[in-house]
Amino acid sequence: MSDVSFSSGPVAPAPTQLDELVAVMARLRAPGGCPWDADQSHESLVQYLIEETYELVDAIETGNRDDLMEELGDVLYQVLFHADIAAHTPGEDFDIQDVAAQMTAKMVGRHPHVFGDRVAKTPGAVMEFWDDLKRREKPHRTSVLDGIPQGMPSLALADKLIGRAQKLGMLPADEVGAIEVASEDELGPLLLAIVASAKARGLDAERALRSTLRDLQGEIRDAESETADAGIIGMPRQEASLPD
Repeated sequence: MSDVSFSSGPVAPAPTQLDELVAVMARLRAPGGCPWDADQSHESLVQYLIEETYELVDAIETGNRDDLMEELGDVLYQVLFHADIAAHTPGEDFDIQDVAAQMTAKMVGRHPHVFGDRVAKTPGAVMEFWDDLKRREKPHRTSVLDGIPQGMPSLALADKLIGRAQKLGMLPADEVGAIEVASEDELGPLLLAIVASAKARGLDAERALRSTLRDLQGEIRDAESETADAGIIGMPRQEASLPD
């Protein structure tokens, strides 16, 4: 009599390391798990997300391979944490798989030159229709300022706002400026000296820059209004940015 083997169907693939991390998160927040993890909310985790993000920046700028891998893991864990909270929050009801599916669809849609028949040979060409796609996806955005997080560090916010002002023709993109610096090695000490000078005079450099940036945003909106009044429709192409 010959041996006969019976199979109930295809064997499920072994869980990946990412699957195991998702399972660990679920276990920690489930009944009988960690009281602290179970007690967290999107709002309570914001401080940790910010801290972990800055630690990742440090690892990118000054760390080694192990530092980078560790800090990427910490940021990933924050994403999984928020997704697990959403999966158990009425009215949100999505999990990390839904997050991944939405992002996959977004990236495929934003790259028709890779997944479709559109042609783009240069980064500049990619940005041209990237911005067109974003405008179609988010027609409620009528200003170049829409979508810029006001909680960004002031220097990063200044850089982004200057870029938007240049796109409106408010600031010459190729203007060197009153202070000439040739490298970041020169720029860093100069910025530090400005902050030190402000501190010695009892001035808050962060508040001063943010106040100036609010004024700049007001000027940008005024320029947009003048453009609209002149009958010029549509926002100018924006500078390269992360997906939003």
